[in-house]
Amino acid sequence: MEISVIGTGYVGLVSGTCFAQMGNTITCVDIDETKIERLKQGIVPIYEPGLEEMVLSNYSKKTLDFTTDVQKAIENSKIVFIAVGTPMGNDGSADLQYVLAVAESIGRYMNSYMTVVDKSTVPVGTAEKVRAAIQAELDARNSDLVFDVVSNPEFLKEGAAIDDFMKPDRVVIGADNEKAMGVMHDLYAPFMKSHDRFIGMDIKSAEMTKYAANAMLATKISFMNEISNICERVGADVNRVRHGIGSDSRIGYGFIYPGCGYGGSCFPKDVQALVKTSNDFGYTPRILDAVEQVNYEQKKVVSSKVVKRFGEDLSGKVFAVWGLAFKPETDDMREASSITIINELTLRGAKIVAYDPKARHEAENFYLKENKNVAYVESKYAALKDADALILITEWQEFRSPDFNEIAKLLKTPIFFDGRNQFKKERMQELGFEYYQIGV
Repeated sequence: MEISVIGTGYVGLVSGTCFAQMGNTITCVDIDETKIERLKQGIVPIYEPGLEEMVLSNYSKKTLDFTTDVQKAIENSKIVFIAVGTPMGNDGSADLQYVLAVAESIGRYMNSYMTVVDKSTVPVGTAEKVRAAIQAELDARNSDLVFDVVSNPEFLKEGAAIDDFMKPDRVVIGADNEKAMGVMHDLYAPFMKSHDRFIGMDIKSAEMTKYAANAMLATKISFMNEISNICERVGADVNRVRHGIGSDSRIGYGFIYPGCGYGGSCFPKDVQALVKTSNDFGYTPRILDAVEQVNYEQKKVVSSKVVKRFGEDLSGKVFAVWGLAFKPETDDMREASSITIINELTLRGAKIVAYDPKARHEAENFYLKENKNVAYVESKYAALKDADALILITEWQEFRSPDFNEIAKLLKTPIFFDGRNQFKKERMQELGFEYYQIGV
């Protein structure tokens, strides 16, 4: 199939590349000329395991191309995916200006029947707005061309996006007629040879499914973090509590790990967008409001523990930080807990020496660019020399089995703040560490 994917961010680039891998002819479109030129040179703008190799392979086979020419891409396609950003507005709503701008371009340049697919995460009712924007452009052309708008929310986990796309646990499609549903089933059939995981539904239900899924996962995280805060106050161990409840098959172990809050491009934005949508329709989502508030406060738990241990004035203190990305296996720092923790400490006069395997560039050039009290190093042990304590924020694999003797030797004092509860407190104390966890 000839397909255009408009938007070469995380979702667009992964989707386009994986469709190309299955033999489709894909054109990825972006208005950022520098990004497109770099992609043509094989420079992938995001870190995602396996993505770069797949991009290079399909580009060399000419099944994947990159362009800024949206007109040519639309004219040569039967299916167009809208995969542009929907940044969060000041009121928590999803900003649809880029989605609707693409819709206008589709209406301006389409020359035959087309299936238009909303791949961006968008509020319920967006497909209707996309349809209206396309139709307005067709009317301006006095064109009687027909098209369908489909909702196809993405469920990619950063750090495992290629596997998620190539071997999906579900493909959710919202369409209002059998023709559009059939087009999408044919497109995704190669990804479901062993088991049909295609779930068809109406458009609004598909749009809602994405928000409901992310809100549910965020709820589990905030719930467990709230339990951890209660455990800490009553003298219970949240790690043992987690094992106790996770063994219940109705609950399971997924997303019930206590920590220093969730971040990324999805959970914070989607929870707030769903809250805004609910409010717009006259409903107050009390659980979702609480999920967001708990997460906001949880991001300050680690810095509060540091302040409690060292005092409110941290002038002259140096803290080693392991992990900057919001989760392992990505360089994404959007809404990362590390930003809050580091800023809370440096505001009190502390210096930070940080290490992350992939996110240093994002921190240095964007998210912590203005913070002059942060230095960066190229290895985890280099961050430790003469630091007053170690703070673990992101649970990268290389942090799971460190040399504790080396850590104790390099630190000024063997003090360890573990924001992800990676180790057993008893064992760390046996090794001579003053060790702080979440919820213990």
